[in-house]
Formats: sequence, C-alpha cells, structure tokens
Amino acid sequence: MKETILVVDDEKEIADLLEIYLKNDGYQVYKFYNGADAIQCIETQKIDLAILDVMLPDIDGFRICQRIREQFFYPIIMLTAKIEDVDKIMGLTIGADDYITKPFNPLEVVARIKTQLRRYMQYNQAAHIPSDKPLTAEHDISGLIVNKEMHKCTLYGKEICLTPIEFSILWYLCENCGKVISSEELFEAVWGEKYLDSNNTVMAHIARLREKLHEPARKPKFIKTVWGVGYTIE
Repeated sequence: MKETILVVDDEKEIADLLEIYLKNDGYQVYKFYNGADAIQCIETQKIDLAILDVMLPDIDGFRICQRIREQFFYPIIMLTAKIEDVDKIMGLTIGADDYITKPFNPLEVVARIKTQLRRYMQYNQAAHIPSDKPLTAEHDISGLIVNKEMHKCTLYGKEICLTPIEFSILWYLCENCGKVISSEELFEAVWGEKYLDSNNTVMAHIARLREKLHEPARKPKFIKTVWGVGYTIE
C-alpha cells in the first residue's frame, strides 16, 4: 500500500495540481484548503508525510507544523511564496524537514517527497529492531547516548525525541567525534543533496538539536561551533 500524503494549501490550483501528480504516482492524498480541516485530519487519520503552505486563511503552516510535532515524527515539507531566510529558518527550527519556495516544479516536489519518505521508512525499520538483538552501534558522550540500531537518544537517562533528520545529524557528528564537520559535508551526508552557499538548513537543525539537548547557546556542552569551519562533538 502506498503512503498517505497530506496537502494543505489555500491556493486551490496548487493543491489540486499536487494532488494530481501524487495520485498519478500512486499515493493516497488528503487535500485541504485551510488549517482547521487539516488539523482534524491529522488527529483522525494515519499520515506518512505532510505538505504545508505557510500562509493559510485561518491557521498558518508553522502552527500546524508545531501541532504535528507534538505527537508525530513523519516528514513535513513547507511551501511558501516567501524567500526570506528568517521564514525558512523558523520552519526548520520548529520541526520541518524541507522547504520549497513557490513557484515550483511539481516533479521536484514529488522527488523530495520520495527522498523524505525513504529516510523516514529507514528510520522506522531501525526503530523496530527486536530488543534481544545485541546493541553494537552506540556512542556515549558524557551522558549523551546515541544508539543507531534502536534509533534512540537519551540524555542523562531521559529519552530525547528526535526527528529522523535530527537523529542523522547527531549520529554523523558522533561518528566523527573530535573532528570538525563543515556545514557542506554535514548537509551532503545527511540530505544526500548538493550544498548551496546560501543554505541555512544545517544551522536551523543544529539550533533545534541544541534546544532539545537543553544546550546554552553561548556555551554548548555537546554540539560546538567552530566559527568559519563547522560543528563538532568532542
């Protein structure tokens, strides 16, 4: 059975176009033109990925994204007519996984959906490994324990809920403990796409990770910034 995609956009032509492309690719689609109906769907239906327009007539896409992240970890792609970095950073910081600016090529959106779903499904498969399987892939850094096989992160014994992207970033840094990893390397390793100089995606996700780890912005204990170079865990 193909995955279920939630599409929320008050521009009927865009929502309808995405629905056509997604259904042609075999996906089941829930389509809404406002936030209230979308939230009702989120709470009553199984969703595998959400596409949210930022500007909606009642509830903006950022608030819907926050609502989803209170309960679910499936991928979220934000759509917007804005190009300001602050909007992109805000979306990524509150839990979005990708950001697409209008106008866009529907085929590119479908390709990004496939990428996000593939990563999410791999995350879920790893998360359901039988508990009696020996744990071999784990990092313990001063009380921060990251286990790849279980896709589980704990801080001083308390589990930290991470999205698949956040977990992948943290794992990559742990795998390269003591090394300084550039934003370019981190982006290409985690997202599997070419890094652009103006890309603030990594910075936004690092900020979100630090928030979840209760890291002080000026003196983080775990994820440290080496200015002009990149990030490191040591």
